[in-house]
Amino acid sequence: MSKPTVRALAVCGGTPAFPAPLHVGGPNVGDRRRLHERLDALLDRRWLTNRGPLVQELEHALTQYLGVRHCVAVCNATVGLEVAARALALRGEVIVPAYTFVAPAHALRWLGLEPIFCDVDPVTHTIDAKKAAALVTPRTSAVLGVHLWGRPCDVDALQALARDAHLRLLFDAAHAFASASNGTFVGHFGDLEVFSFHATKFVNAFEGGAVATNSDELAERLRLMINFGFAGYDRVVELGTNAKMSEMSAAMGLTSLEQVDAFLEVNARNYQAYARELQSLPALRLMTFDPGDRVNLQYIVVDVARGAALSRDELVEVLWAEGVRARRYFHPGCHRMEPYARDPRWRTAQLGVTEALCERVMTLPTGTSVSADAVTTICDLLRTALEHATEVRRALAARRRG
Repeated sequence: MSKPTVRALAVCGGTPAFPAPLHVGGPNVGDRRRLHERLDALLDRRWLTNRGPLVQELEHALTQYLGVRHCVAVCNATVGLEVAARALALRGEVIVPAYTFVAPAHALRWLGLEPIFCDVDPVTHTIDAKKAAALVTPRTSAVLGVHLWGRPCDVDALQALARDAHLRLLFDAAHAFASASNGTFVGHFGDLEVFSFHATKFVNAFEGGAVATNSDELAERLRLMINFGFAGYDRVVELGTNAKMSEMSAAMGLTSLEQVDAFLEVNARNYQAYARELQSLPALRLMTFDPGDRVNLQYIVVDVARGAALSRDELVEVLWAEGVRARRYFHPGCHRMEPYARDPRWRTAQLGVTEALCERVMTLPTGTSVSADAVTTICDLLRTALEHATEVRRALAARRRG
């Protein structure tokens, strides 16, 4: 496809480039034949949940892949965070990044804990350990780091903070399966780490997650908690809930895990294609990563420069009209969402980096549903829009008026 003229842009009356929308986090499906074989077998067994053989196989496969002692499969990562917080006996305040998906804060608040929002590093977008240290009070029980965009947090600094301040340390690793810091896989850091296998993640289980830990004691507690506290038939030994993964989710999780190298290869191919195409657009800066880290490249993260011919929001509107479902992650920031927005302290909190990122960052589609040609088309659409900003802005205003 040749570069579109401004008149060909959908916001200017043209035909959308992608009649079937391309989503950020479009699911990777993997080998359907293997998935169907697993589904047929589990139906034949009539063992659909309650830690069936596929869940056990998935947990074993995850521990082998990551090299950790334990992986406890759960129904989703948010519940995984809730169970993890209970297993760690957290209380009072927990320091979390403001620049992240709302799930970590909600999981804490759901349990009656108080999330304390911390600003992030402007380069890595992950929690700033020095700023976190300044937020520690006698009521602080833990720091919850988020490995954002597949990039590991500054785990050394956070582990030093947790040690010196006598805090528990846990990580939301929803974005970071198969990522590593200085040769060590995410899953080994802190007291425990929680992975997501939601459909939007590059390794998915339809819906699901896992808690990884090297602590035998924590793993035993987690297994009790995810199954109502049962320690055998008719024997409940502590408070628990129903956080178990189903056999069907485990079937998809195993099928995805078998294809992890292929998914990583596609992500790398698309990232390199975006890097080539965006080189000629200085207003759009593609996130780069530390060569000492292994990053799964699950997200294509673009920072729209201040003073660009079109704002981030205008570019997202242009792409949506074309069927490209770019996202404004994580607009407007956790602290600007309810129930946190009503708390007056977050209206004046020093979260300047978070607020700037929420106004400038957009993510673009990648994964197995996005071809190299599609990447070129997306970047050509952005190039045309920026080169004809005045006309595009006029067309956007007319669309909003109806």
